[in-house]
Amino acid sequence: MFCSLPSLTALLLTLAYCTAFVKAAYSLVDNYSGASLISGFNFFSEPDPTHGFVRYLNQNDAQSQGLLSVSGSSVYIGVDSKNKAPNGRASVRLESKKLYKKGLFILDLAHMPSSTCGTWPAFWTWGSGKTWPELGEIDIIEGVHTNTANTMVLHTADGCSISGTGLTGVVKTKNCYINAPGQSPNAGCAIESSSSSSFGTPFNAAGGGVYAMEWTSSGIKIWHWLRDAIPADVKSGNNPNPGGWGTPQGNFAGGCNFDTKFGDQKIVLDTTFCGDWAGNVWTSNPTCKSLAATCNDYVANNPGAFAESYWRVNYLKIFRQT
Repeated sequence: MFCSLPSLTALLLTLAYCTAFVKAAYSLVDNYSGASLISGFNFFSEPDPTHGFVRYLNQNDAQSQGLLSVSGSSVYIGVDSKNKAPNGRASVRLESKKLYKKGLFILDLAHMPSSTCGTWPAFWTWGSGKTWPELGEIDIIEGVHTNTANTMVLHTADGCSISGTGLTGVVKTKNCYINAPGQSPNAGCAIESSSSSSFGTPFNAAGGGVYAMEWTSSGIKIWHWLRDAIPADVKSGNNPNPGGWGTPQGNFAGGCNFDTKFGDQKIVLDTTFCGDWAGNVWTSNPTCKSLAATCNDYVANNPGAFAESYWRVNYLKIFRQT
């Protein structure tokens, strides 16, 4: 791109424009859809680190039990909704084989797990290789039970906080340190979406949509659009420009060195049940509390409740800034 104008003022304006253009330029690194999503991810089948009432299946078992299927570029990732599960409900947790540090991550979903008591679905990244959360964690999509507004969170070691400005979401906590004084354990710095259709059942009713997370040295931003509001540059595929997307729902910036607090990250997509979050807040949700004495009891004995607890992924694209 050639940028030149005659006057000094015009030159400065042009340089500012060109700098913004260069910063916004991204090139496609990986495109996971259909079979490439399956081949690009590992199937985690160990006990749930978040102590969920779940049994994560390997690829063969997930496919044979109907919890995983590919149709063209679309991937279905479900949970067992047919059988009682006294030892935890069968589900799938995918973790990327590649590690990523900074970039633009765009996920197009036709469907996410519905707003159902007992569920805890999430799309997130975490820094593996050291004791959690020494390399950070970025929760892009997350919620429990009957939630319809998405929760976005960063979890870090000590020394990372956000200003809570430049966003449309609602800041719940500002200190990203998992043991921050004055915050619940593991709360991190949390932002709730201002959209009541950004998660679960209403998201699905709108035909799904797109989530985008931009991670740079300056911070982490998260956007969300329902199907009928996806920006043209996202729809077109390979030249997204976050500079034209307006104010993000989540803007994590401020007193944090994002180059040191966040290392190489795995991408994770999973659905767990109960556990450290959903299990602990079961009795504080009137709808769920009325269904069973405990979260585990409900999940174990009501398989049909989880028929809509599935992901249908159109694509996951990762871009690197150029």
